[in-house]
Amino acid sequence: MVKLVSDTIDRSDIDSLIEWLKQDPIPRLTKGELTQKLEHKWATKIGTKYSVFVNSGSSSILLTLAALKELGRLGNGKVIVPSLSWATDVSSPMLLGLDPIMCDCNLEDLSCDLDHLEKLFKHHNPGALILVSPLGLVPKMKLVLELCKKYNVLLLEDVCESMGSKYKNEYLGSFGTASFFSMYFGHHLSTIEGGFINTNDEELYHMLLMMRSHGWDRDLPKWKQNELRDKYQCSDFDALYNFYVPGFNLRATDLQAYIGLRAIDKLDKYCESRNNNFLYYLHHIKDNQLNIKNKKNNFVSNFAMPIVNKNRNKIVKKLIDENIEVRPLIAGNMATKPMWTKNYPTVSLPNCELIENFGFYVPNHQYLSKKNLTKIITIINQ
Repeated sequence: MVKLVSDTIDRSDIDSLIEWLKQDPIPRLTKGELTQKLEHKWATKIGTKYSVFVNSGSSSILLTLAALKELGRLGNGKVIVPSLSWATDVSSPMLLGLDPIMCDCNLEDLSCDLDHLEKLFKHHNPGALILVSPLGLVPKMKLVLELCKKYNVLLLEDVCESMGSKYKNEYLGSFGTASFFSMYFGHHLSTIEGGFINTNDEELYHMLLMMRSHGWDRDLPKWKQNELRDKYQCSDFDALYNFYVPGFNLRATDLQAYIGLRAIDKLDKYCESRNNNFLYYLHHIKDNQLNIKNKKNNFVSNFAMPIVNKNRNKIVKKLIDENIEVRPLIAGNMATKPMWTKNYPTVSLPNCELIENFGFYVPNHQYLSKKNLTKIITIINQ
């Protein structure tokens, strides 16, 4: 079986984790000092001031939108969401009472179609854009940033499939007001479950810390705790169970943080393998309706290789027959899913419709052999 993804937690990680667990006294397993160390290490790696470790990449989207809403920074509550995205990019604003607006994708890097995006900016005056960078491909960041600045729209980067990808030698996830990363099994790195929010915005960072944990102040720096306690005339004792904002419990654990601290050291090597495989695919696949290019300003840490081909069904059947895992090209078009159609009117998104009808993706990971790469490519080209 040629797997779509490969586990990034190896035997040495498990052995090290066991030794850590065998300490006397037993180490703290719930969120504690290791989580803080992990957050600092990840923020430093990506190039932001702050990072918040949560229980999933999906939770990072939900929590960030909730925090921005609580801060009153989402304007009219409209959020532009790419229709080529994941369920929780769309469901998070829905569940928070915000107004998601679907944007079509382009056929070069699969992120937002910028002509459509600007029309939506002009018409809706949205508070935020969730910019998804699908499968590790790099959006036209210069133009995206210019549009967001021109129309005063907060940029939120969903980098869950693009960990390690870079634009002009800067990591995706370092450009927006906040960014989302996933540490789920099969992604570039794993902490079993988990995710990060990265930001340079101190006010947002403090709100994320409170709303991640019920709405209390325990994770805040001392000066911020004192500020809140003075404002609300709350004693240190009463502050133990005082809640300043409505919150969730979206915490991860120190056990996961232990795994994550080791995982970060593997990122560069894994990304290099994924990029090499991506370039091999790009050079050898003959019939792909996507116009993907290897641009000199970009480094693509490819999650999986996207294909659009009129013979998709035949190719997919052959891949499955040869024990090669294959999937739809993400969700194709989120505007056709029942979660959307039950609540919102039909919207015309021709590029996403093309991808829904003829798109799929094939494996890429750090252990994919050249032999299996060649096998996959041969089946597609035939």
